Amino acid sequence: MAKRRVAFYLMTIPALLLFFAFHTFPAIQGIYYSFTNWDGFSDSFDYVGFKNFVNIFQDENVLNSYLFTFKYAIITTILINVISLLIALGLNAKIKAKNFFRGVYFLPNILSVLIVGFIFNYLFANVFPIWGAKLGSEFLSQNILGNSDWAWIGIVIVAVWQGIAYNTILYLAGLQTIPHDLYEASNLDGASRWREFWSITFPMLASFFTINMVLAMKGGLMVFDQIVALTGGGPGRSTQSIAHLIYTGGFQGGEFAYQSANAVIYFIVIVVISALQLKFLQKREMDL
Repeated sequence: MAKRRVAFYLMTIPALLLFFAFHTFPAIQGIYYSFTNWDGFSDSFDYVGFKNFVNIFQDENVLNSYLFTFKYAIITTILINVISLLIALGLNAKIKAKNFFRGVYFLPNILSVLIVGFIFNYLFANVFPIWGAKLGSEFLSQNILGNSDWAWIGIVIVAVWQGIAYNTILYLAGLQTIPHDLYEASNLDGASRWREFWSITFPMLASFFTINMVLAMKGGLMVFDQIVALTGGGPGRSTQSIAHLIYTGGFQGGEFAYQSANAVIYFIVIVVISALQLKFLQKREMDL
């Protein structure tokens, strides 16, 4: 028993130390610097109390970033879950080459976000406008990433295209857990496909729906790579997310302490939203 405990500690402690050194300690440092005026480069700094936190709530750039991030997160969460559930239902049906299609739909998940972003950046700038001109569409004839009103749509398209792969796998895993006896009984009772979905499939997928909703919303709120690859936050600041603002302001704009305060507030916001999501969706699971 003692030898097993030693082996357990030998495996656990190094991982724990690495996690503390590269995750917990930098987070604690960020919280400490959020109460200072350090610019990220100088040798000295002063303690300023809650001044950075107060200024965050009066900063128009921060407000715009919050509005963009929440709009992006809500729309991508809805689209990713609806589309991935539909694809999972199709891939779970009795179709030919089922495993091939499952591999194809999962392919976007193994690609780098930056690589996918740069590919779509090229398509939006050079390919889609040509197709739009041939179709006579004024909207498609332009590079929407260069339009401050429509650039966010391009980012949503890329995020949804890549995001549905992972959620589809989770929904597929959930569909595999539903006993076939239930469907056979519903067929004997003459239930329609629509009734079968709402009375059997969706309630049995409730826990997977909760997981996918929380993961998709968390990913949407932390959007960064797609912004870097597609727009860099532009045109202007029209597509600047909170994570992108924290990075550019903290590491390039000499606002390390100020953006650390922004990061602390945003961390609390994400925790609160995730907790509320879990509470609401788990209550819904009980109702189903």
